[in-house]
Amino acid sequence: VTGIVFFAAAVLQSVRLWRWVGVHAWREPFVLILHIGYAFVPLGFLLGAIAIFEPSSFIGTEPLHAWTTGAIGLMTLAIMTRATRGHAKRSLNASRTTLVIFGSVIAAALLRVGAGLVPAIHGTLVELAGTAWMAAFGLFVVEYGPMLFGARLERAD
Repeated sequence: VTGIVFFAAAVLQSVRLWRWVGVHAWREPFVLILHIGYAFVPLGFLLGAIAIFEPSSFIGTEPLHAWTTGAIGLMTLAIMTRATRGHAKRSLNASRTTLVIFGSVIAAALLRVGAGLVPAIHGTLVELAGTAWMAAFGLFVVEYGPMLFGARLERAD
């Protein structure tokens, strides 16, 4: 029953995401990244359903990492970057560094989920995922630390 519920949740959350028409958000990185982050929710449910129906196919932590590293991590950073820029009265356009931050978290999530799918290189993928994760948050500190602790500017846009 749990596998069926997980599969149904994956389908329903995918439909929800599809109805948001995220393809139109590609010009606005702060909106697009929320859609990409949310895509890890149905992915987690799908991986959970597969793990239940075919337990030997995964290590078993893939759904958890899709939800935490992918959905929570990516959406949290998206809100942190956008809110910081707004409160610091900076331009509301995503900088190149911000795009690298987002890409690093996506890479970390995919590598961490993938680590359970490829047991032969599990350790290497986990280390790469951790490195990408640390790079993302390190870059956040470098890019957004001065905005959080510095003087507010007059909005540039």
